[in-house]
Amino acid sequence: MPRTDRRDTWIGPDRTVRAAMSRRRFLTWTGAAAGLGFLPGVPSDAPVSPESSSGDHLFTLGVASGDPLPDGVVLWTRLAPRPLARGGGMRAARVVVDWELATDESMRHITRRGSVVATDDHGHSVHVDVRGLEPAREYFYRFRAAGDISVVGRTRTAPGYGSPVRELTFALASCQAWGDGHYVAYADMADHAPDVVFHLGDYIYEKPIPAGGGRRRTHAMPESAVREAMDLDDYRDRYALYKLDPHLQAAHRTSPFVTTFDDHEVDNNWAASVPEDGTPMPEFLLRRAAALKAWWENTPVRLAHHPRRTDIRAYRRFGFGDLVESNVLDTRTHRSDQVNGDNDCAQNAATADPRRTIIGAQQERWLLDGFAAGRHRWTVLAQQVPMADLARDRHGLRAVSMDGWSGYEASRARVLDGARDRGVGNLVSVVGDIHRNVVGDLRSTDTRESPTVGVELAGTSISSGADGTDSDVSDRALKAASPHVRFGNAQRGYVLNRVGTDRWEAEFRVADSIGSPSDTLHRRALVTIPDRRPEINVV
Repeated sequence: MPRTDRRDTWIGPDRTVRAAMSRRRFLTWTGAAAGLGFLPGVPSDAPVSPESSSGDHLFTLGVASGDPLPDGVVLWTRLAPRPLARGGGMRAARVVVDWELATDESMRHITRRGSVVATDDHGHSVHVDVRGLEPAREYFYRFRAAGDISVVGRTRTAPGYGSPVRELTFALASCQAWGDGHYVAYADMADHAPDVVFHLGDYIYEKPIPAGGGRRRTHAMPESAVREAMDLDDYRDRYALYKLDPHLQAAHRTSPFVTTFDDHEVDNNWAASVPEDGTPMPEFLLRRAAALKAWWENTPVRLAHHPRRTDIRAYRRFGFGDLVESNVLDTRTHRSDQVNGDNDCAQNAATADPRRTIIGAQQERWLLDGFAAGRHRWTVLAQQVPMADLARDRHGLRAVSMDGWSGYEASRARVLDGARDRGVGNLVSVVGDIHRNVVGDLRSTDTRESPTVGVELAGTSISSGADGTDSDVSDRALKAASPHVRFGNAQRGYVLNRVGTDRWEAEFRVADSIGSPSDTLHRRALVTIPDRRPEINVV
């Protein structure tokens, strides 16, 4: 990592990340110091914090931005001089962190600056909600604390509400089990520098990491990594490990993220107050509260979404001019428990029960009200689990997952029929969770007679499931039993979307292997959805 000397001149750039970010060619502090001879707004005689054996400054976990609005964005960092030690090596220190926002990457033209205090109450994370910015504008930012200076990050505000927008680029990411392979998808993503990245869940995995780091082949892990994360310190340690990945840091430094959580940020397939393993409710609620607090601490989301004891309000809405409105859903916190033992099986009276819900009554009303008020060309459901009815044949019966919307049939029908009744013309659901690429029609029921309401784009995992193949047994079974599925692939990667006024283009970028940090991605398919026609064209 780059660091400063006693006169705050920049000693060396992170060459790996600069290569991954070649499209934007960020200037690091090398360029700023060489061009100016000093660092603007920073005293030249500031003290330097001592180096540690695991990191050379306070900003080992990088920087990030997120939740872009037309007039604001959240800036994030977390102090951790020894990132693999408990608490990042910070103990109970209170540290003043200065931040600056500029209109140029050399940080010459500062538009906003301020200071915040990082404390152990929030894991020494920093969340700065900068407001009063210009819409659809590129900005650059950095942090400084105790003489250490972060790398420079790029962010972008959303276009003004209702303003004409011709194109938006955004990426979809999810499911990044650290031990399953390298995050080469993020290196590719950083090189494309989308306007925004939607992370749809499973940012970390709570399960133990294999000794030796799995496919990472390393012993540089927190002590807690070899066991299941259970308390606040465990979850904080897990985020620190994940965030040390240079490719993930590059993606965060290049584009603002809109982040939500799925199950593995807490516990596999948890449902509201119900855990996977039958832990008593009070005990699980404490674990859930700790896990979601760690999620907030380590993601660039606003203070409004910080958990309040055992409650959290994670669903929210983002508009991008008159082109796209994205409804970010929470399909975990408010759902009814899964039925049929949470095993893939045929739908029955339990899955059709109208009293059951996957998003809760309040969130459902919020979503339907948004449909009614929406004036955007494209309406997006950004969520964790598939909404389309993805089935496989099992002993002559049509089996579906009880964890996705297929296990909550009435809930799905209320939302999709509600979208149709409210005149939503271009509905696109974007999801993660299933570790594979799947493109299919959205219908309120599984019958072919049911009208197509929209399109679903399920993106594969960043790393979960290791390399994968172009088509595996599950992919072939899914296509055989689900005629509305138009494309499927079981490799690792992400989805790069280019949304315009006349069509939506989804580029499915995949890697043949993620066994090495130098592996690369390529285009596997380009899916086009025409404006006002829920049709799927695959090239």
